[in-house]
Amino acid sequence: MAKENSSVGLTSTKYFNIPDKIILESGVEFSPVCVAYETYGTLNENKDNAILLLHALTGDAHAAGYHDENDKKPGWWEDMVGPGKAFDTDKYFVISSNMLGGCTGTTGPCSINPESGQPYGLNFPVITIEDAVKVQKKLIDFLGVKRLIVAGGSMGGMQALEWSISNADMVDAVIIIASTSRLSAQGIAFNAVGRNAILSDPYFNNGNYYNQEKQPEKGLAIARMIGHITYLCEESMHKKFGRRFQHSGRPNFDFNIDFQVESYLEHQGRSFVDRFDANSYLYITKAVDYFDLAQKHGSLKSAFEKTKARFLVMSFTSDWLFPTSQSKEIVQALIQAGRDVSFCEIESPCGHDAFLLEFETQTKIVKSFLAKGEENV
Repeated sequence: MAKENSSVGLTSTKYFNIPDKIILESGVEFSPVCVAYETYGTLNENKDNAILLLHALTGDAHAAGYHDENDKKPGWWEDMVGPGKAFDTDKYFVISSNMLGGCTGTTGPCSINPESGQPYGLNFPVITIEDAVKVQKKLIDFLGVKRLIVAGGSMGGMQALEWSISNADMVDAVIIIASTSRLSAQGIAFNAVGRNAILSDPYFNNGNYYNQEKQPEKGLAIARMIGHITYLCEESMHKKFGRRFQHSGRPNFDFNIDFQVESYLEHQGRSFVDRFDANSYLYITKAVDYFDLAQKHGSLKSAFEKTKARFLVMSFTSDWLFPTSQSKEIVQALIQAGRDVSFCEIESPCGHDAFLLEFETQTKIVKSFLAKGEENV
């Protein structure tokens, strides 16, 4: 494992057990809840230098660093978190937690239901982005944080928006990257197809597959393949694959993998099933579908009138899943609500995945935004 000087180095995942019940948006009272989280940097005496990073759909608490000396892959935002980086751990106490409903340490459908002694499966309650934020707030209070900056890309941006509204008194700044205030009908449709692939898998067994020899791997792999198409764009797919054949430069004249793009998607699906749970995919995509700030608060302007933070909103030119028009909708509503907001559209051929890849440009913008806040302290 090679670590640069700017890496946070070796890290470990910690766990916090929430002592009281969480009242979910559906009205269900749910417990127990365990939260997996990691921290980087040091909380200052005033307890006001914290940044909460909020992960995307299939992310986890491991945002930066390495878990051991043999770890070949760092955290999902390694290029953005560490000494001197966008989220500078020499200045800030950076927190990352796994979302409620996840499968990498935080309570979710694969967790053991204490009432039955078996995994929850589909007995796990349906959750929302608001519910995820309620759980995160419990963690933040446990850590002793008094003031907070929240930042996230994609679904993480949704959580950051919810944080700015439901915890307005403690959030000083919000960074929204490649995100939206509500999923489009097209986005919901892609999620629905992915969920149907899982639900239709012959080994899904109504969500009770954990102790089975066969798992709903095919359905989950197809869901990932569908999702991954939305993370890319036509330009990036053309540059990566074009219409190139996988072998011998000519067709197979059968229904096996012919094209390089088919092979790529098949690999993405196959590798995904090794690290993610099919039930978690169902629950988290449904939480994303339900997220709609305008519907919940009457209008986006009304929603943002409840906030007190300053905002940075970033989008990418080739992102067709959460296009720039949706970021501009957030910006316009923030302006109408009289809030301090900065906006930048970044030129990129990387599609929606750009928020994980275009770290050099993002770093300059985020550093500038955070420095402006430091001047006002």
